[in-house]
Amino acid sequence: MNLIKKAISLLLFTCALMNTTSAQQKYEWKEGESGGYKYRYITNDPMKARFYTLKNGLTVILSVNKKDPRIQTLIGTRAGSNNDPQDHTGLAHYLEHLLFKGTEQFGSLDWAKEKPYLDNIEGLYDNYNHTTDPIARKVVYHQIDSVSGLAARYAIANEYDKAMASMGSQGTNAHTWTEETIYEEDIPSNAIDKFLAVQSERFRDPVFRLFHTELEAVYEEKNRGLDNDGRKSYELMLKTLFPTHNYGQQSTIGTIEHLKNPSLKAIRQFYDAYYVPNNMAIVMAGDFDFDYLIKRIDSSFAYMQPKPVPEYKAPVEAPITAPIVREVFGPDAENVTIAFRMPGALDVKSSTILNVLSQIMENGKAGLLDLNINRQQKVQGASAGLMQWKDYTVFSLSGKAKQGQTLEQVKDLLLGQLEILKKGEFDETLVKAIVNNAKLAELQGLDNNNNRASAMMDGFIKHRGQNWLTDVSAVDDMGKITKKEIVDFADKYLKDNYVLLYKRKGEDKNIEKVEKPVITPVEVNREAQSAFLQKLNAIPATPVKPQWLDFDKDIQKGKTGVADVLYVQNKDNGLFRLYYRFDMGSWNNKLLPLASQYLQYLGTDKYTTEQISKEFYNIACNFSVSSGTENTVITISGLQENFDKAASLFEHLLRNCQPNEQILATLKGRIQKGRADNKLNKGAILKGLVNYGMYGAKNPFNNQLSDADLNAITAKDLVDILHSLPDYKHTVIYYGPQSLTAAVASIKKEHTLPATFKEAPAAIKFAKADQTKNNVLFADYDMVQSEVNWVRNSSVYKPENTALISMFNNYFGGGMGSIVFQTIRESKALAYSTYAYYASPDKKDERYSVVAYVGSQADKMDDAITGMNELLNDIPRSDKLFETSRMSQKQDIETERITQDGIIFTYLASKKLGLTTDYRKTVYENIDKITFDNVKLFHDQNIAGKPYTYCILASEKKISLDNLKKYGDVKKVTLEEIFGY
Repeated sequence: MNLIKKAISLLLFTCALMNTTSAQQKYEWKEGESGGYKYRYITNDPMKARFYTLKNGLTVILSVNKKDPRIQTLIGTRAGSNNDPQDHTGLAHYLEHLLFKGTEQFGSLDWAKEKPYLDNIEGLYDNYNHTTDPIARKVVYHQIDSVSGLAARYAIANEYDKAMASMGSQGTNAHTWTEETIYEEDIPSNAIDKFLAVQSERFRDPVFRLFHTELEAVYEEKNRGLDNDGRKSYELMLKTLFPTHNYGQQSTIGTIEHLKNPSLKAIRQFYDAYYVPNNMAIVMAGDFDFDYLIKRIDSSFAYMQPKPVPEYKAPVEAPITAPIVREVFGPDAENVTIAFRMPGALDVKSSTILNVLSQIMENGKAGLLDLNINRQQKVQGASAGLMQWKDYTVFSLSGKAKQGQTLEQVKDLLLGQLEILKKGEFDETLVKAIVNNAKLAELQGLDNNNNRASAMMDGFIKHRGQNWLTDVSAVDDMGKITKKEIVDFADKYLKDNYVLLYKRKGEDKNIEKVEKPVITPVEVNREAQSAFLQKLNAIPATPVKPQWLDFDKDIQKGKTGVADVLYVQNKDNGLFRLYYRFDMGSWNNKLLPLASQYLQYLGTDKYTTEQISKEFYNIACNFSVSSGTENTVITISGLQENFDKAASLFEHLLRNCQPNEQILATLKGRIQKGRADNKLNKGAILKGLVNYGMYGAKNPFNNQLSDADLNAITAKDLVDILHSLPDYKHTVIYYGPQSLTAAVASIKKEHTLPATFKEAPAAIKFAKADQTKNNVLFADYDMVQSEVNWVRNSSVYKPENTALISMFNNYFGGGMGSIVFQTIRESKALAYSTYAYYASPDKKDERYSVVAYVGSQADKMDDAITGMNELLNDIPRSDKLFETSRMSQKQDIETERITQDGIIFTYLASKKLGLTTDYRKTVYENIDKITFDNVKLFHDQNIAGKPYTYCILASEKKISLDNLKKYGDVKKVTLEEIFGY
C-alpha cells in the first residue's frame, strides 16, 4: 500500500523507454490476430508486447518472458489523487485499501446478515461527516464503533490475502499516486484461472467492510508521513510548483480534516465513476500462452460495462517568473531542492530532450554533477531527477551541505552546473554514452517481469498505450538529440522559474497528528472460509515441478593462478558480471570500508578520476567496491565486448591509484558530516538501537573508527590497502557469455595475482547477548509516532529446523495474512506496519533471534505492546490459515528459479551455513509433515514466556520513561552509545 514507491522504481527502468516524437522506420504499429483476438504490436519491440482492446473497452497488455514460471500482474485504473473530490481528498487511496476487503461472495460469513449493518455504518459515517459539534461527533463515532463490531462478526478479515497466498502469489500490494491506482500480484504461471476468478470478482462489486479499522491504518500512514521530513518536503515542493493544479493541491493521502471526515457514499461514487473497463488496464508479463490468457481475461471481465469517464480538466499554471523560496523544518538532516515545472509526458519531444538533459546533469558516472560536484566532493551529495506526469514534469536538482557549508552555497553550486549546461560546456559524445548506457539498462531490465509490467502500465496511464511506439524507439531517438536542442531547451525552460526548497533542522510547529479514535477490537474469524474461497481452492492447477540447484553441475570451477574461479555462463545476452570476493571486511580491518570509498575519488599516474569515470561510462561498463563486515567485493560489469577494457582499466586504477591528502581531508569532513546526519535519522537510530539490544554495548553497528582514529589516517595508509588488496585471498566469480576457458584466459590476462595469498588479519568476534530479564532500551527522537522492536537471541543454528522455522514465520508474522498482521492491524487497528519472525543466522554456529516490530501512534504504544506480547506468549490456532501458509510456501518454492550468478551466491551462502546442497529441497520435502502442534511447541519453547529487550524510539514529549519501567529495566541510550562516535 505504498503511496509513491513507483515514483523512484519506474524512473529506473523507463529512463530507457521515454517518449519521443519520431519513431524510426524499424519500429511500426502492426496488427495481428491469434486465437480469435486481434491485437496491435510494435515491430522490433524487445518486450514483444501485445495490446488488446476488449469489446467493453478494457485494455489488456501482455508480454511473454519464459525465464521463470511466474507472472507479474498489474491491474490499474487511470484515477488517483488528481481525481479526488476537493472536499474528500485522500479518497482514491482510501478506496485502494478497501478493495482488499472482499465482495458479497468472499470476505463474508453471511452477506444477508452482514449487509444491514454495513448499510447502517454508511449512514452513520454520512451523519458523522456532517456533524461538527465535538461531543456529538464522539456519540456518532461510538455508534460506528459499536455497529462495526456487530458487522465484523460476519466478516472474514484478510480473505483476499488468504486467497492470493493459497495460490502462491507474492508481493500482494497496491499503490495510489496522482494519476493512477495500481493493484499488484506476482503469481505462479499455473494460477491464471484462480487469479482471474478472484480479480474479476474483486472488481465486480466491492464491499467496504471493516472500514473503521482500515481507516485507522490510513491514519497511521498519515502520521508516519508527518514524521518523514522527505515526505513533507515533497508535498510542499508540489504545492508550491502547482498552486492551482491538483498535482500540488491534493496530496495522495489527503488532508487531516478530510481523513477525519470520510464518506463511504463518496468513495462508492468514485469507484462507480472511475473503475470502468474503458479506464482500466490489465497488464501481465511472464510465463503464459497469449491465446489462452486473453481468452480467459475476456471471459472473466466481459461483465464490466463501459461508460464515459469524467476527466480531470487540468488548469494551465501561470509561469513562475522569479524563484519561490520555501522552508521545511524537522529533525532530519538538512538539504536543498531546486525544482522546475516542465512540459508533461504528452509533449513527447520535450520528454526525450528532458531525459537526455537530466542524465547530462547526473547519471552516476559522467554527468556534470557527477564529475564537477560529487567526484570533487564539493558538497555532501548532489543529484538530479525527473518526475513525469501527463500534464507536467518536475525536473529537480538536490544537494546536501558538507561540514561548514550552508545550503545557500549548495544551491549556488547546483545552479552553477545548470549554467554550464546552458552554455553547452559539455562533451557532445556524452549523449552517445547516455544512449549506450540506456541500451544496457533496457537489456538488463528485460530479465525482470516487474520492470516489463511497470513500463507497460506506465505507458497506459500516461497515454493509454497509444505512444508505445515512441516508448519502444525512445533509446534510438535519444541518440538523435543534438547538443543545440539540449542547450536551446535549457535556455527556454531553465531560468529563474524555480521553487527553492530548504529542508532545515528544527521543530516543525505546524504538525497536527491524526488523533487516536476509540476502537473496540473486532472479530477476524480466522477459521472461517467463504464458499467462494472453497470453490477457488478446488480449481485444478497443473503442478509446477520445483527445480533444485546441483552445485556440482550448475557451477563450473576453475583456477586463475592461486585464485579459485566460480563460473556460470550467460546464455541470454552479451552482458557480463565479474566479481573479486575477498574473505575479509571491516571486522578484519576497520580501514577497508574507508579505503573502498576513497578509491572512487582517486586518479592514477596516467588518468584523473574524471577520465576514469568517463571511460567506464563511455564503454557502458561499471565498477564498485563494497566492504561489508566479513567480505569485500569488487564488481565489474557491462557489455562483454568491452570486458578487456573494463577489467584492465579497473586493475590499473586499483594498482596505481595515487594518494591525495586533500581529497582524503575532504572525504573525512564529509564522513564527519554523514555521521552527524545519521544521528538525525530515525531509521539509522532505530537500527543501531536494535543492534545494541541484540549484541550489547559493543556491536557490529557501532564498530566504527573513533573521530581520533579517523583523523589520524593518512592517504598512504588507504592507498597501501588498495594496492595490496589483490594479494589477499579472494574468489573470482564470472557470469557472462564466454566459455569457462575463455573467461579464465581473459581474467588471467587482466588480473595480476601473487604466487601465494596473504592471510587476512584476524576478525573481531561479536557474540549475541543473552536476555536474562526484560529490558527497555530507549532513544529520544522528535516524532509523532513511536517505534518498538522486540529482540531476543535464541539457540544455535540447526539446519534440520529450517522447514519448521520457515513454516512458523509464514504463519505467525511474515505477511498480511499472518496472525500478527491480522491481530495487530486488522482486528485492533494498532499499527500501519507490524511483523514478527524467528530470524535465522547467515553462518553456522551462530544463534537465531526473535525480532518483532510495531510502529504506532505514541498514544497507542502501550496497547500495541500489550497486543504483541499477547501473541508472543500465546500463538492463536487457525487450521485454515495454517494450511494456507503451507500451500503458499510450497508454491513459492515450486516456482522459484535461482539463475545467473544467483546460483553462485546461493552456493556461497549455503557453504557459509555448512550446507552442501540446495536447502530448499529439504524444506519442500518436510513441510507437509509439519503440524500446528509442531509450530506451537516451537513457539512455546523459543518465544513464549521469555525475557525480551524492548528497543523503543519515541519522543519523550509523547511518552513517559517512568511508564516504560513496567516492561523492564529502562536504559536511555545516547546517540554516542548507539553510533560509536
